[in-house]
Amino acid sequence: MLYTQIGEASLQDLTKNFYQEVSKNPELRSLYPEDLDAAERRIYLFLVQVLGGPSTYSEERGHPRLRMRHMQWKIDSKMRSHWMNAMLHALDKVPLEQEVREELMQYFTQVANAMINHD
Repeated sequence: MLYTQIGEASLQDLTKNFYQEVSKNPELRSLYPEDLDAAERRIYLFLVQVLGGPSTYSEERGHPRLRMRHMQWKIDSKMRSHWMNAMLHALDKVPLEQEVREELMQYFTQVANAMINHD
């Protein structure tokens, strides 16, 4: 289970690092609310759940329905690349076993590709 291999502290660091990257990228930043704290908490809880930890995300927000929740924004391959670059930079700052890092990269790539909703 990735959740136990990564640990809560590293997931918190990953999400913190990700939103630091988001704040540096004007195009990506435009997709998020002014206050990033709530978004940071949501992605943290989502990652905890999807990686095998407690289901707090679903208890608070219901089924993740990622694609539906993201349909309100235009996500094309360029925006997907912005998101992936931010996540990969965030991931680079978290010390993880190479196998765990590769599984996370594969997961993030799969999810980012699934979020594309415009040409």
